Amino acid sequence: AYALMCASAGKPVYVEKPMARNHQECLEMIAACNEAQVPLFVAYYRRALPRFLKIKALLEADTLGSIRLVSTVNRQMPLKPAATLPWRVLPEISGGGLFLDLGSHTLDILDFLLGPICEAEGHASNQAGLYPAEDIVTGSFVFASGVQGTGSWCFSAYDHLDLIEIIGSKGKLSFSTFGSEPIVLTTSQGETLFPVENPQHIQQPLIQTIVDELNGSGRCPSHGESAARTSWVMDRLIAGYVRQK
Repeated sequence: AYALMCASAGKPVYVEKPMARNHQECLEMIAACNEAQVPLFVAYYRRALPRFLKIKALLEADTLGSIRLVSTVNRQMPLKPAATLPWRVLPEISGGGLFLDLGSHTLDILDFLLGPICEAEGHASNQAGLYPAEDIVTGSFVFASGVQGTGSWCFSAYDHLDLIEIIGSKGKLSFSTFGSEPIVLTTSQGETLFPVENPQHIQQPLIQTIVDELNGSGRCPSHGESAARTSWVMDRLIAGYVRQK
């Protein structure tokens, strides 16, 4: 509602991620901004972080050869019981659970690194019963380039794991969505580590691209159209669970 009000007032729009509770709401926001002729930016700030720009550069330098597949795993321990549930696990507010909050970052950065996902199927359920939203999601997806991918997100596990692996014909890149440890390139020659520090203010690089675009001197990499693609994928992965509810 605030995004639509902002657009109707003729103001550029910058919204948090995920862009909306579902893909349909994303389309409504895009249409409103197009009609008002104002830009729509979304806070998928990893698209502008030096860490992920380095990964993109390594991919474009053909360090992996032909990209074959990507796998992503995110496991977390369950939320501690609280008198009031956080809004992130209340579907009527957030659209879903922690998958939409955290998995969106992973799926969006894969869109940035490997291009749009054109097919996605998944399974979701609530295993721990701690809140109304799904707490586990698994799925597979296919990029427009032909690269295939798998993902699993479990928020009631015994441990923590955050790992993305992009595998090609000549090597593999391993890194996390949320960590700051070195990027690992593995080839027949062994392992090479690429340490890349995050900036002090994590969203600053993306916000700078927004300022540059508004000033006519650059282009922000995170627009409504790209963010809507991520919401479409998430809708597909949790569709069965949403229908059951």
